[in-house]
Amino acid sequence: MATAWTIRALMEWTEKHFQQKGFESPRLEAQLLLAHALECRRVELYTRWDEVIQDDRRGRFRELVQRRLEGCPAMYLVGRREFYTIDFEVTPAVLIPRPETELLVTETLKKIREMPEPHVLDVGTGSGCIAVAIAHRARNAKVMAVDVSTDALAVARRNAERHGVQDRITFLASDLFRGMAENDTFDVIASNPPYVSRDEFDQLAEHVRRYEPKLALDGGVDGFAVYDQLIPGARKHLRQGGWLLLEIGASQEAGIRERLEKSGYVIERVQHDDSGLPRLAIAQKKD
Repeated sequence: MATAWTIRALMEWTEKHFQQKGFESPRLEAQLLLAHALECRRVELYTRWDEVIQDDRRGRFRELVQRRLEGCPAMYLVGRREFYTIDFEVTPAVLIPRPETELLVTETLKKIREMPEPHVLDVGTGSGCIAVAIAHRARNAKVMAVDVSTDALAVARRNAERHGVQDRITFLASDLFRGMAENDTFDVIASNPPYVSRDEFDQLAEHVRRYEPKLALDGGVDGFAVYDQLIPGARKHLRQGGWLLLEIGASQEAGIRERLEKSGYVIERVQHDDSGLPRLAIAQKKD
């Protein structure tokens, strides 16, 4: 008897196959791809558990599964990623937002909570996840989002428009601070810059190396190439008592502390993520 390809059967087969391939979240990825192929929400899969899927939709799902097995990240295949409870468009032009980067948003929001009209700069905005999440939660904030990639900025603009915060975010194509005016100053500068060293890059998962933009990952030979420009440059655009918040790699705490102190910052703390790894450096501009 031929298999009746219900949602249940497709889910179970795909999850098992992904599990055999060593995927970290086989069930979640199977759900994401099937919901995308059926143009429905993930939760709806369970209310339609015994529904037989038509050939055209099953063919679409098969194509997505094949591309995932070839290495393409599921988030690029479905074109979106949840970050800070908000859905973001993602394309191969931008880094897929990571859960640990939510810490950068949370701490930035804490710093601006008591400010009447905070000005925030997001350096290397990518998908715009940091800038949009901040503007979405802090309705009194004005945000500037810069990126050297015009393709990334196009994605970020669409995400801002999607969530109705485009009027409070200024987008600028700039290599760090080079395209900014001298009088552009901010209460907080937040950044998740490229910080993967050359040796570490070679050790990244294949799907990251092959599909995600190298420009958003490559931190130079030692991983500090962007920090070495960003940290002193940020000081010129911070207001008196302004804050610099930087996402960092697990092995970079000592190097970041040294660079911040040398450039005239007072380090409040280096915060660890849920895995216990150094993840966020928080520092204040000295008067």
